[in-house]
Amino acid sequence: PEVGAVAGNAKVGNRDTVIGAWQHIEYVMGFNLDRRMYDLLRCMPTIPGAIGAFRREAVLQVGGMSEDTLAEDTDITIAMHRAGWRVVYQEHARAWTEAPGSLKQLWSQRYRWSYGTMQALWKHRKSLTDKGPSGRFGRVGMPLVVIFQIVTPVFAPLIDVFTAYSMIFVDFRAALYAWLAVLGIQLVCAAYAFRLDKEKYRYLLMMPLQQLAYRQMMYLVLIHSCITALTGGRLRWQKLKRTGEVGTPAGVG
Repeated sequence: PEVGAVAGNAKVGNRDTVIGAWQHIEYVMGFNLDRRMYDLLRCMPTIPGAIGAFRREAVLQVGGMSEDTLAEDTDITIAMHRAGWRVVYQEHARAWTEAPGSLKQLWSQRYRWSYGTMQALWKHRKSLTDKGPSGRFGRVGMPLVVIFQIVTPVFAPLIDVFTAYSMIFVDFRAALYAWLAVLGIQLVCAAYAFRLDKEKYRYLLMMPLQQLAYRQMMYLVLIHSCITALTGGRLRWQKLKRTGEVGTPAGVG
């Protein structure tokens, strides 16, 4: 099939704050490394709003951007897969985005992203039974997104609770070594992702604190989104405050 859309490499421009640095790590290690995997598996779930290109014919075929979900980028990407179009990743196509600058804005953005993604997955749930090349997303992409973006993060806090319990009541040293081992593996993966993107490694110094604070917040956001979805709650579009002062970081080509 022909290429219907291309996902670019989104970068955090305002990475000079703690919150910005945490998001920078997440974008490089999480979003962009994940996109490389999805590209290899030919089941890209989302064309990022910050940087993406669409074939006009493909957009018209799937009816354009839908207002059915709060994650219209994921919605149209899945629709293109189901219509038989290829969706690919191009790491050299870069754009610098202004990430949320406060915890409140970050929560609002990720709450909308999580809720909207679940809306899009539910809307396209019949893709699980699609046949042929157009059904590849349903067979491969849909299960991966559900497992790694919803199920695993929802239950991950239990591991943290177990680790804390083990440190306090069982064997502090053994639990600490186990936590450090996991952190070490994550640092290696992050370093590999930073190498692929030719990013400066100094931001990885923020990773231990990110794992203790930022990651927990993302878990809570997802749990909040799941509760809203399961209870039939509705979420409106929440506009983020932008400064318009973000550009290419110094020293970045």
